[in-house]
Amino acid sequence: MFTGLIREMAEVESFANNILTVRAKYKPSIGDSIAINGACLTVVEIYDSSFSVELSPESQSLLAMENYSGEVHMEPAMMMGDRFEGHIVQGHVDCTGKIINIIENGNSTDFFISIPKKYMKFVISKGSITVDGISLTINEVLNDSFRLTIIPHTIENTLFKDYVINNMVNIETDMFARYVFNMFKKNEDELSWDTVDNIMSSY
Repeated sequence: MFTGLIREMAEVESFANNILTVRAKYKPSIGDSIAINGACLTVVEIYDSSFSVELSPESQSLLAMENYSGEVHMEPAMMMGDRFEGHIVQGHVDCTGKIINIIENGNSTDFFISIPKKYMKFVISKGSITVDGISLTINEVLNDSFRLTIIPHTIENTLFKDYVINNMVNIETDMFARYVFNMFKKNEDELSWDTVDNIMSSY
């Protein structure tokens, strides 16, 4: 389990034969779970100033692999007793999203990201979403996309500083949204978040 708060920006040293090697200050142990750009991966080798994780062909087919070069977001799994911030992130990427618009907005920047229609039911205004491993709040839900408002600190200290229109990013929807939706669905066409709110308020 992760929080979506990036521990550090690691540097990709190499990616070959399904093995991704990254240079980082953080020192994991063999078998540790590490989220790289939001994908939970297992540490398989450790070196003096770097470590390696393995990506299965299935993972590679799902992830925005073009972002696994240069700098990457890195977060180790939470440990018992860690301070909990961000939101609960599993490191299980649902899909890739595409940045379709970027608008400067005073002291913040709006990023509009489109995702496959079937995942939009888990996207809730003012709810949480993870973009390349970063825990973020959804400001607006549109037909097949959503809007994030990113402050300068986040932009300067993450890959958001490099994102441009048409960039692909890893998306993990909120775990609780997925669970609640599946708990209460009978007919997916009839279920809405207003309906879920009404059901929950009756308990």
